[in-house]
Amino acid sequence: MARLSGKTALITGGAGGIGQAAARLFTAEGARVALVDRDEAALQAVVQSIGEESASYIVADVTQPEQVESYVKTAVDRWGGFDIYLANAGIEGMVSPISDYPIDVFEQVIAVNVTGVWLGLKYVIPVMRERGGGSIVITSSTAGIGGTAGMSAYTTSKHAVIGMMRTAALECAPMGIRVNTVNPAPIETRMMRSLEEMRVAAADDSEVTVERTKQAYSARIPLQRYGNPEEVARLMMFLASDDSSYCTGGVYMVDGGRSAGSP
Repeated sequence: MARLSGKTALITGGAGGIGQAAARLFTAEGARVALVDRDEAALQAVVQSIGEESASYIVADVTQPEQVESYVKTAVDRWGGFDIYLANAGIEGMVSPISDYPIDVFEQVIAVNVTGVWLGLKYVIPVMRERGGGSIVITSSTAGIGGTAGMSAYTTSKHAVIGMMRTAALECAPMGIRVNTVNPAPIETRMMRSLEEMRVAAADDSEVTVERTKQAYSARIPLQRYGNPEEVARLMMFLASDDSSYCTGGVYMVDGGRSAGSP
C-alpha cells in the first residue's frame, strides 16, 4: 500500500526545488497536497504536472499573519483538513560579513525563515489537534548546526527553527503531533546557484568561478557531491509517514556526511 495513502499535506515553498520534489513524491505515495508559495506561475505548473485531483495551490506570503491564517483555512476547505505540514519556505539572503550585512536583508531572512515557520505552526497546530494528530517537518540546514562565514542571517535562521521545533515537539506530543527538522547540505536547487554566484561576486577574483565554487562546496562533503531535491523529499516522506511514528523532536541530517566531519 502507498505509504501516505489517505493523507493530505500542506507544503510551503511549494514552487521551489525541494517543495516540488516533496509534492511529487507524496502524491505518488497516495497523498493529496496543497502547495503554498508566492510564485503563482510555478505553482500552476506543478499542480498541472501532478493533476488537480491530487494537488492544489495557494498564493501567499508566509510572513503575513492574515495570509498564513488564510492559506491554512483554504487548505482545510479544499481537502477537509491535513495530516502533514512541511514548513519548507525559505530564502538565502546575502553573502556578506556581519559588519556590512544590510539590516533590511537580515530582517527579511528572519521574517521568512523564522517568523514564517512560527506563524505556520500557530495556525496549523489547532487544525492538526482537531484532526487527532499529524506530522510537522521543518526545513532547517547544515547551517543550523554550525557557523557559516558571510551568511549570518541564514545561519541564524536555521539555528532558530531547530529551537522552535524542539519547543513545538514538547508542546505537541500530547496532541499526537510529531515535529522534526530535516537539515540538508547543499542541494541542486536555485538557492545554491544563487549562493555560488554571490560567493563569486564577493571574491572579486577572476580565478573564482561558479564551477570552482561548486567544487569547493562539494569537496567539503564526504560523498563529494550536492544532494538532489528528491533525496531530501524521501527523508521528509519518512518523517511524514507512519514509519516514523516514534520520531519527534529530532534533527535529521540529509547531508552526504557533511556534519560528521570538522567544520
